[in-house]
Amino acid sequence: MKKIIRTSTVPISLDFLLKGQLAFLNKHFEVLAVSGENQHLENVRQREKVRTFSLEMERHISPIKDLKSLFLLYKLFKKEKPFIVHSITPKAGLLSMVAGKLAGVPIRMHTFTGLVFPTQTGFKQKLLIGTDRILCWSATNIYPEGEGVKKDLINYKITSKPLKIIANGNVNGLNTAFFHPEAITEETKNKLRSQLKINDTDFVFVFVGRLVGDKGINELIEAFINLSKPHTKLLLVGPEESELDPLKPETLNSLHINPHILSVGFQNDVRPYFAISNALVFPSYREGFPNVVMQAGAMGLASIVTDINGCNEIIEEGVNGTIIPVKDAEALQVAMLKFLNNEEYLQELKSHARKMIVDRYEQKLVWEALLREYKELTMR
Repeated sequence: MKKIIRTSTVPISLDFLLKGQLAFLNKHFEVLAVSGENQHLENVRQREKVRTFSLEMERHISPIKDLKSLFLLYKLFKKEKPFIVHSITPKAGLLSMVAGKLAGVPIRMHTFTGLVFPTQTGFKQKLLIGTDRILCWSATNIYPEGEGVKKDLINYKITSKPLKIIANGNVNGLNTAFFHPEAITEETKNKLRSQLKINDTDFVFVFVGRLVGDKGINELIEAFINLSKPHTKLLLVGPEESELDPLKPETLNSLHINPHILSVGFQNDVRPYFAISNALVFPSYREGFPNVVMQAGAMGLASIVTDINGCNEIIEEGVNGTIIPVKDAEALQVAMLKFLNNEEYLQELKSHARKMIVDRYEQKLVWEALLREYKELTMR
C-alpha cells in the first residue's frame, strides 16, 4: 500500500479542516499525519485511526526554527519514503514542498486554502509572494481551493504550473447529514434561547469565526448598532484574539456592554447556534473557501457575505444570499435591513440555501474526487 504524508502547520487544521477525510483515505493508502503535538493531533490519531508524527512548525517567519523544521521534515521523508506528500496551510506548504523536493518525494502536492499576500503591501507582500513562489517551484502539483484563489495565483504570477481545483472547491466538503436543520431538536433550541435570553419574536443575525478585525467585526458591530431595530440580536460565536488582530476600542466596548450583542466564545458544535438564528452575516476581508458559509447554508440559512474568494463562489447573489463590498459598514447595514424588512425575500433565499450546498459540496463528492486524483497520480 503506497504511503501518503499529510502535513499542516498546526494540528487544529488536520483536526477540524480534514475531519473524516484521513480515515477515508487510509482505506486506500497508508496515511501519516504530521503537525505539532497537542490534543488536536491526538484527536486525529484516535478519530482517524492513522499514524501521526509530531513536528513543530512556526506559523510566523522564524529563520532558525524554520530551518530546523525543514531539516526534520527532510529526515522524516527520507525515512518514511512516501509516494505523495500533500500539505495545507502556508508554512507547512513551504517547508514540506522544499523538504520533499530535497528528499526526492515523487509527488509533492499543496492545496492553497487561502492567500495572505493580496491583502498585504510593501515588503511583507513581496516576502509572502516570494515564499509562495518557492513553494510552487518545489511542488509538482498545485491545488487552489476555489476559483478566487486560482485567479490570485495567476494574477500575481505565483506559478506557471497547471492549477487544478478538486471537485467544486473546498478541502473537505461538508457532512450535510450532520449539518442539517432537523439534527437539532426543538428542546435544544428552546433551552439555548432561554440561556441567551432570546425571545421567539427576536430576529437573530449570527456570525461564526474569530472576533478579529479582518473578519469584518468592526463593520459588523457598527452596522448592527446603526440598525436601531427592536427585537434584533447579534449572536457572535467565536474567540476573541486581541493579540493578533485587535478590534477597535469602540467595537470592544459595544461587544461587551450592548445587551443585544451576544458573544458566546468558541463552541465545539456550532449547529445549535445556526438553528436558533435567522441569517448568517459574514463580512470577512479575505478567505480561501469558508466552511462557515457552507455550514450555515446546509442548516437552511441565507447569508450576507463580502465579495471575496470563496464567499462569492458559495453564495449566488439573490439566490441563496447577498454579496456586499468589503469593509463597507453602510452596505452591510442596508443588506441586514433588507433581511429584516422583507420576509418574502428572505424566505426565497432560504428555500435555496440547503440544496445548493448539498448539490455542490457534499463531503463524499470531495473525498472521492481527491481519491481519484491520488490514484491517477500514483498510476503515472
